[in-house]
Amino acid sequence: MPGLFVTGLVLAGTLALLAGCGRGSEAPAPAAAPRPPETKRGDIVTVPPDSPQARQLRVEPIRAAEMPTDEVVAPGKIAINPNRTSKLLLPVAGRIVEVLAHLGDAVTQGQAVVAVQSPDADAAIAAVLQGQAAEQQAEATLTKAQADFERTKDLYEAKAVAQKDFVTAQNDLAQARAALETARAGREQARRKVELLGLNPSDFRQRTFARAPISGKVLEISVAPGEYRNDTSTPLMTIADLSTVWMSSDVPESMIRLIHVGDGVTITLVAYPGETFAGRVARIADVLDPQTRTVKVYVELPNPQGRFRPEMFGSIRHTGAVRTVPVVPLSALIQEYGKSVVFLERAPGEFERREVTVGTRAADVVPVLSGVKVGDRVIADGAVLLKGQ
Repeated sequence: MPGLFVTGLVLAGTLALLAGCGRGSEAPAPAAAPRPPETKRGDIVTVPPDSPQARQLRVEPIRAAEMPTDEVVAPGKIAINPNRTSKLLLPVAGRIVEVLAHLGDAVTQGQAVVAVQSPDADAAIAAVLQGQAAEQQAEATLTKAQADFERTKDLYEAKAVAQKDFVTAQNDLAQARAALETARAGREQARRKVELLGLNPSDFRQRTFARAPISGKVLEISVAPGEYRNDTSTPLMTIADLSTVWMSSDVPESMIRLIHVGDGVTITLVAYPGETFAGRVARIADVLDPQTRTVKVYVELPNPQGRFRPEMFGSIRHTGAVRTVPVVPLSALIQEYGKSVVFLERAPGEFERREVTVGTRAADVVPVLSGVKVGDRVIADGAVLLKGQ
């Protein structure tokens, strides 16, 4: 029995050994070969067409579009049109009786805005009356001189008076006519002054009114009732017509050659995002700011609804002549080491890194001035995936 037990153990061990050898002889399942990544040869980048990365690349042909060759973009702010602003002055010295317009009020040209009591007004009326009296006296003198001349002339022709009497009468008549002309001029001057002051020439102790020189809005007031003003050169108010305003902008020295008086410009304002407004260059400064190396450019902007207020910030944009150039989507451009690069398709899955010169962006496209041509196929979307490859 022990012999049989040993024989069984040996048989069992032999079977186990054979079973292990059978399993070791089976060939292992082949592993999936890894997909090669994109490769680079110089400026050529290869992406396998069936790779996941290739499915993220969108290739499009370059198209042509009309784009501006030069463009000026500069910051600026709204300012009052200096050609449509005026300082209100007193017509005569006197006491301020009443201020008839307030800050922010809209006034019309000729509207009374400040009432004044002034002795100069009474003096003006008196001058008119004096001028009228002087004119009447000169007319009477002329009438007498004319009668004397006619009588002396008749006597002289009849040889009844000497020639010197005739000459004297003739001179008296000429002087009377000159005196009448002088009196009329004085009376007209006095009447004109009363007219400018808006006074009735026959009524004393009248109020004098300072009237708005232009139509517009009152932006500043520096007068109050009860004040006595002797200096008629000190402004009482500032009135500005805001139906048009100026956009004052600082244009860099390198771009001033691109903009001229009369050119149309596009204006954007911080106060109205998403809106653009049209203006026209009204003036370009004659001197350059030595600190900022910029030139002041003033753009006239219509303001019929009063939306544009002085000191609003914004910018101006002026485009030069347009020409047809190749354009690429903004997403096609990659910046590498400070240079603009696109990936040009040479064959399916094979792309060449190409340095390009670009112009000023317009919306979502960029003009390409050199490096590619219309019809070339470039990666329009996903080019960033090949950056650094």
